[in-house]
Amino acid sequence: MKTNRALIVTLAIILISGVFVFGIAGDNKDKAMHEGTAMFFPETIDFAGEAAPLQITDVKERLDRELLINANLDATTALILKRANRVFPIIEPILQQYGVPDDFKYLAVIESGLINAVSPSGAKGVWQFMPDTAKESGMEVNDIVDERYHLEKSTEAACKYFLAAKQRFGTWTLAAASYNGGMNGLSKKIEEQKVTNYYDLGLTEETSRYVFRILALKEIMKQPAKYGFSLFPSDLYTLIPTKKIEVDSAITDLSTFALAQGINYKLLKIHNPWLRDKKLANPSKKKYEIKIPLEGY
Repeated sequence: MKTNRALIVTLAIILISGVFVFGIAGDNKDKAMHEGTAMFFPETIDFAGEAAPLQITDVKERLDRELLINANLDATTALILKRANRVFPIIEPILQQYGVPDDFKYLAVIESGLINAVSPSGAKGVWQFMPDTAKESGMEVNDIVDERYHLEKSTEAACKYFLAAKQRFGTWTLAAASYNGGMNGLSKKIEEQKVTNYYDLGLTEETSRYVFRILALKEIMKQPAKYGFSLFPSDLYTLIPTKKIEVDSAITDLSTFALAQGINYKLLKIHNPWLRDKKLANPSKKKYEIKIPLEGY
């Protein structure tokens, strides 16, 4: 009988302890999920110095939606944070050179996740240019060379767009929104609705979310730990140093060319994704700069 009582007491203690431990773990999980979202809703937020009117109910709720979604896209947002350490140092000085606010780098984040993405509609690269728009912006787009995949040149083209849109609409916020909705499309909405503020416009689902997605990623990326993303410096992807080789003639075999530079075809394509074929035809003797990595392999 004593043995049975002792066994019952022991089982009760184990059961109670287990419930207690599970409860604490569950509470911590719930707390962690909450801390990554609305618990840290910002009091103020702006895009390129233009404040979002968070006192307006729908504006606050739309930002909250994007913060909730992106703070809980654990793998996706973590990868963006890692890539930014490599990509932002290239984008930032070009934005500065053109006089475009630094916040536009977060537009690239929501467009592509900072990779050379390809959309179902045919937009490509970090800045997601369509073929005709890219050509109009001065980029070369064909089966051999596609400069939508050239980060520096596509960033310059994006800057020219933003400056033109700012001149047309008067605010950087509308300039950013037009990158999604198109200048003509946005102008039509402004004319129809007789308002000139992005936050007052009734737009398509995608364009109405667009600036809020930018704001959410800006908020999360500037304070990642606050939203549950704790990364060590060693976790971040580094910008690999390269040297540039100028060529003004055809390269008949990029594999042979790569080996002559002390690397292989794979590394050549990683650092020069704008090279779209196994060769570089160059009948016009155009000058190209090819990057050769100096480390990282």
